[in-house]
Amino acid sequence: MGIFKTRQNKKFNYIPRHYKGDGNPYEIKHKFDDHRKTIGKVGLKGTFENAMDDYKNTPDQAANRRTLIIVGILIFIFLVIIGFDLSIFFPKG
Repeated sequence: MGIFKTRQNKKFNYIPRHYKGDGNPYEIKHKFDDHRKTIGKVGLKGTFENAMDDYKNTPDQAANRRTLIIVGILIFIFLVIIGFDLSIFFPKG
């Protein structure tokens, strides 16, 4: 038991006696785990690199555009809250 190690949860391989089907009906699994690359122990840097790779190689460009619009709106709201002078972005005329 190390000082800096996190304790891992116990895993049990229980199979019901009278269950006729594929896999374990009691297995707890997220809905999209089969489609994600960011699942698993790869560290913070590896997780960030996988997320950026997914973002760059996503075939759904509408989702990327929506993400950029949301980030832009949040940055604009942050600038308004801190009192940044937004008049430098608008030309006078």
